[in-house]
Amino acid sequence: MPVRPIVILVDDDEALAHALAFSFGLEGLDVRAYGDAETLLAAGALPEHGCLVLDHHLPGMDGLSLLGRLRAAAVRLPAILVTSNPGPALRARAAACGTPIVEKPLLSDALLTAVRRALQPRL
Repeated sequence: MPVRPIVILVDDDEALAHALAFSFGLEGLDVRAYGDAETLLAAGALPEHGCLVLDHHLPGMDGLSLLGRLRAAAVRLPAILVTSNPGPALRARAAACGTPIVEKPLLSDALLTAVRRALQPRL
């Protein structure tokens, strides 16, 4: 049985996380959803292959700070930042991390396209 690519989703909006898990599941992706950064960090080891989809506005630690902690722990999964109305400073921080931003509201297939691009070497 083929292994489904894994998307690690961190978003505190439960309805959105559920909708994305369902939608991505239909596309053959396995979604592991977390409601905040601390829960993901406490979960332990992450898969070697897959990608991260991180909401920037999380309770506690924000998405880019979470990414910094993961990078410091040698997690090299590609990451996508999801947020609304990113200002120039946030865009610069994300660019410095090599992390694309997909803007909310998620009205198109931009997030799925970004995830597929992030997973491309692994699909």
